[in-house]
Amino acid sequence: MPNLIGNRVVLREYRKEDLLYMRQWVNDPEIVDMLSDVFLFPQTMNKTEQFLNAMLEGSVDARGFVISLRETLEYIGQIDLHRIDWKNRSAELGIVIGNKLLQGLGYGTEAMQLLQQFVFERLQLNRLELEVLAYNSPAIHCYLKCGFQEEGRKRQRHYYKGEYHDVIVMSILKSDYIQRGANRSGTGTEA
Repeated sequence: MPNLIGNRVVLREYRKEDLLYMRQWVNDPEIVDMLSDVFLFPQTMNKTEQFLNAMLEGSVDARGFVISLRETLEYIGQIDLHRIDWKNRSAELGIVIGNKLLQGLGYGTEAMQLLQQFVFERLQLNRLELEVLAYNSPAIHCYLKCGFQEEGRKRQRHYYKGEYHDVIVMSILKSDYIQRGANRSGTGTEA
């Protein structure tokens, strides 16, 4: 897979050495509590290695990228496509900025824009969807900024800190992406 190069980040393939960076956040409740149950807490080293190995091996229905700083290519997070449906031209996505010091600074937004360009222009998919916990306001803000629209809610789907919370389903279509002005930031190139 090519690297996707933005102004401040590069989406690159996973590497074995990314395991150490992943281990820094997969058991951090401040980060994991904002994610779906893909990364169950606590996570063993073996489970993290299994995930990384699956990304390294690749599959027909998944693609994964490390979000890295452009200057150093150092891991700061990841953005992954799951359940790619080639017949219906759709995929689900998950994203995390695992370095708390870099959250809220626009790295996730830039990564989402680069991934959208890849999904709609390179893979020729028609639909990109995600699920977000209703209490994760920063993520919802990012997704809306990137053109995602709320499609519905899975009411009281997620149990957290003694309460049930909704899970919001959001998506962006290729036509939405085109209407927003493909590659709005003008940052995406492949290498």
